[in-house]
Amino acid sequence: MSKLYTLPIEIVEVSPRDGLQNEKAQVSTADKIALIERAIGAGARRIEVTSFVNPRAVPQMADADDVCAGLPMRDDVTYIGLVMNQRGADRALTTGRIDQLGAVCVSTDTFAMANQGQTSDGSVEAAKAIIETANAAGKSAQATIAASFGCPFEGEVAEDRVVEMARALVDAGPVEIALADTIGVGNPAHVASLVARVKDVIGDLPVRVHFHNTRGTGLANVWAAIGAGASTIDASIGGLGGCPFAPGAAGNVATEDVVYMLERAGIATGLNLDTLIQSNAWLSGVMDKELPAMVARSGGFPVPEKREKEVA
Repeated sequence: MSKLYTLPIEIVEVSPRDGLQNEKAQVSTADKIALIERAIGAGARRIEVTSFVNPRAVPQMADADDVCAGLPMRDDVTYIGLVMNQRGADRALTTGRIDQLGAVCVSTDTFAMANQGQTSDGSVEAAKAIIETANAAGKSAQATIAASFGCPFEGEVAEDRVVEMARALVDAGPVEIALADTIGVGNPAHVASLVARVKDVIGDLPVRVHFHNTRGTGLANVWAAIGAGASTIDASIGGLGGCPFAPGAAGNVATEDVVYMLERAGIATGLNLDTLIQSNAWLSGVMDKELPAMVARSGGFPVPEKREKEVA
């Protein structure tokens, strides 16, 4: 195993925001806060807790301010709020509980118009302004390039376009650049190529990746991204996830599945698999359905002694 594959990998838990935003059944504020507490209990130290968007467009996030008011007071946890524009950034900062703003720009004009009501270039400028707003307020900000591997409206996205966007974002001062496979069309070869190219142009900034398992390639893409130099992975407890503005977007890579794969490969994540599996069971009850994550169904390995006896 190469040295690269033994470096610790940071997991950003996105279930409270991206995991829930596309769900039709409204999740209570109390349950969202409980989910965040469970993620912290499992070892998560960066959590995307909510988004500050128009509640008419994303009803599930209408209680963003209330969620922030109920966040556990933790000096060792970074709470991330996703924002699409200056109004959202101001709302997030006003709560006093958001540590990091998550800005989003989109690789194509059609999706950018559907997602944010602006062109792709306009979304880059808006993201840069959000980053600068966060920094001026003494907070940090990250930047995500949505539909980095393919667009639900325009199809293939040229790697050169994504690299150009990453280069444009650097000067604004984000803590990292994220590449998002918003509709789960990426493949490991494409992932490895794009991550490597983006790393080449953003200097010392880390690359974060965000994969949907829509077509079953999520874990393979995580592995390819790490091999190409990505150091942070977005994941969602239970594998919940989707985008209201991207037809076909379904299911983030599950935190349990990512942690199982990496820890078994000798790559530290700082997360406890048993606690994640317990959280999956709890969240399944909240959502009243079985969740997509695979490891929660089978359990970890080696099989605990109690299960060995049951099998025998």
